[in-house]
Amino acid sequence: MTEQAEKPFLYVVVCAAGIAAGVSKLIGAAQERDWEVGVIATPVAMGGFFDSAAVEAQTGRPVRSAWRTPADPRPFPPPDAVVVAPATFNTVNKWAAGIADTLALGTLCEAAGLGIPIAVLPCVADALAAHPAYRDSLERLRGMGVRFGDPYTGEVRPDGGRPDFAWERALELLQGQDR
Repeated sequence: MTEQAEKPFLYVVVCAAGIAAGVSKLIGAAQERDWEVGVIATPVAMGGFFDSAAVEAQTGRPVRSAWRTPADPRPFPPPDAVVVAPATFNTVNKWAAGIADTLALGTLCEAAGLGIPIAVLPCVADALAAHPAYRDSLERLRGMGVRFGDPYTGEVRPDGGRPDFAWERALELLQGQDR
């Protein structure tokens, strides 16, 4: 557990997928399990994929998307664990390649290097998931100890609805890992 926080601190990295609008479900579930939560979003996700003002109200912290200057205070304590949900094709591939060109990706690369527990809920269409680079990225990240939930494609069911996104699965993936 971090020294700065009384409760363990969870970073939630949000990527640009339509399902991101439901990230408050993950935040609420984490808070019910006694986590403090800070959200880091990809720049594209900040463009309306979720309600950042509602998330800030729910967490009591700013949503981060841009690098801070060295003179700026750190708005979050170091993480005890990280969840990436929803995790997109682009983020998974760039992260596995070690590309840290956004705060979200830099945070993921650093967390993996520090051995911080990481759980990922992919949201990737079947056609993209079939790409060899994506399969290689999953293998590389799994080799680094990253835990993955089942992929979510968002495919429309015969009844016209879509399956629910398993937000709480990310927290289950973290169970059993040191916090």
